[in-house]
Amino acid sequence: MVGIVVSPNKLSDRTTDELKQEVLELINGRDAEPLKEKVAFFKDVLTPYAEELQRRNPFPVPEDQIPVVLGVWSPVWSTIPFHDTLPGRVHHQSYQIFREHGYYANIARYAPGNQFSFLNRFSALLAAYDFMVMQSFAVEDGQWCIKNIGIEQAFRRRIIPLTIDRAEEWFDNVVETRLQEILEKAESDGELELQKLDSNARKRFEKTYRATPLFEHVYVDHDFRLVKTQREAKQRPSYTIAVRRR
Repeated sequence: MVGIVVSPNKLSDRTTDELKQEVLELINGRDAEPLKEKVAFFKDVLTPYAEELQRRNPFPVPEDQIPVVLGVWSPVWSTIPFHDTLPGRVHHQSYQIFREHGYYANIARYAPGNQFSFLNRFSALLAAYDFMVMQSFAVEDGQWCIKNIGIEQAFRRRIIPLTIDRAEEWFDNVVETRLQEILEKAESDGELELQKLDSNARKRFEKTYRATPLFEHVYVDHDFRLVKTQREAKQRPSYTIAVRRR
């Protein structure tokens, strides 16, 4: 179901807070839709909002965006194919954690079947798969520079949620105890350790992981981000909307 297309002229009369709130209302409950539908939804419905927000971006200079993004965010809607590479992503337990040391983590819990209430009755017996992609971030020559440096995986009891505190503790502990090891592996360009993934998911993920994405904040402030990414210049751009959690 496609939302109502709004004239760009009408959007110019909205306040920035109104624009952001309308976007969040439009995408509410849509992140689990098929990728093709989300791509069409951005093109048909969200593009005028993105263009208007871009004109109002309070931090258009990438160097000024670094201190703004530090903290914990949740991606609430995205057209990045990787987000659906693995089945069963728990959307409210997905986080982006940016730290002052120049590293950040994309962390998500995957619990296949979590949308079925009858399975939740057995959650004490079921496992969840927690997945972290570690990346470095910086601004070079006026552009964001994002590099994948490592992955972490863990099976945990599904009944224990992956809270913000647990996600932060996991990421900070990995950085504190294993960062040098991870960086050395990244430099060696060796095979990814993805034993916990099936072969099809592993192939899809490796293709995405090996790329150095183009990264741009269409709009960013202290509580809302609209990010444009591309695996390579000729690829269709993807868009992610994230809100601050901490």
